[in-house]
Amino acid sequence: MKTKKAKDVSFANLASSYDSGFAGRGSRRFYNLLLNAVLLPPGAMVLDVGCGTGALLKRLSGTSDIAGHGIDMEENMIAEAKKQCPDMRFQIGRCDDLPFCDQALDAVIACMAYHHFDNKAGFAREAARVLKPGGILYIADPRFPWVIRKTLNGVARIMRMAGEFSKAQEIEAAFAPYGFTGTGTITDKYAQVIKLQKHT
Repeated sequence: MKTKKAKDVSFANLASSYDSGFAGRGSRRFYNLLLNAVLLPPGAMVLDVGCGTGALLKRLSGTSDIAGHGIDMEENMIAEAKKQCPDMRFQIGRCDDLPFCDQALDAVIACMAYHHFDNKAGFAREAARVLKPGGILYIADPRFPWVIRKTLNGVARIMRMAGEFSKAQEIEAAFAPYGFTGTGTITDKYAQVIKLQKHT
């Protein structure tokens, strides 16, 4: 019997107004934390998984010399990202099937996207594959108290929505079998950035 695929939130119709809307304004908290956390060598190859409009890569390119790449499942978001960041490369893609060669990237970022992923193990496997030895994975996601996290995850399961929220220790444990070590977490009240390094 074929299992019905879990639903996910669609942002396709919000692409042109996303950055100025509620969700975009909320994402800035995570962008700011990431900008404080990300350390990259000059010319670093960086992939933003679930890149949306490309706003994070655009901000990151203002502080670091990077070769930016982004993937997203929403065609409208990719079109908007190409407008905002014409010097970067964007394409439609899934978190568990990254369109890059082995050991091609210096850093992979998932900002406000990890909790949406319906195949987190597949993403961990792919991140390990495409990162260079010593490469860094940054996961920026909401940081909720236990009661809120459990409630939201319970509602998502009942409604058959994709993804779930995790605390930093759970994320580190999930990536350890794929060759990653947690090297620190930056937090504020409702946001967290988990830094994971691929073993050399």
